[in-house]
Amino acid sequence: MSSDSRSRTPIDPALVRELADILRETELSEIEVEHDDLRLRIARQLTVAPVAQTVSVPAAAPVAAAPAAAEAAPAAAPAGDKPGTVKSPMVGTAYLKPNPDSANFVRPGDQVKKGDTILLVEAMKTFNPITAEKDGTVTDLLVDDGQPVEYGEPLFVLS
Repeated sequence: MSSDSRSRTPIDPALVRELADILRETELSEIEVEHDDLRLRIARQLTVAPVAQTVSVPAAAPVAAAPAAAEAAPAAAPAGDKPGTVKSPMVGTAYLKPNPDSANFVRPGDQVKKGDTILLVEAMKTFNPITAEKDGTVTDLLVDDGQPVEYGEPLFVLS
């Protein structure tokens, strides 16, 4: 028996099934668990069926060209690209309040101090506070209460 096979923890099929059930129940795309020398990553492939749409456009009279100034206007940045956007450090479920009967931790426009809790991300039955990285104003909340979130998904914008 090699030292490599002796040092490895056997994989419990019941644990793999339980993790797969969690993926289905929470609609997450992957879960990663690490304990001692055992590391499991369970992922599922999500496929989206293409949707065909037919658009009919009535014929219209030609329109004069827009002024050059309008063409030069930059498009608004997607929410995840705005400066001050805080992204999820993990896969889980976002909660905007400490319990169902409480008010949200913050609302857009609220002033916060570095370290204030903005929301929670629950992963593997552990509630992880997501805090303000600096003093500022919460300009946008990008998730809903109870919404599943992926690693790197934008959560809120702090300016």
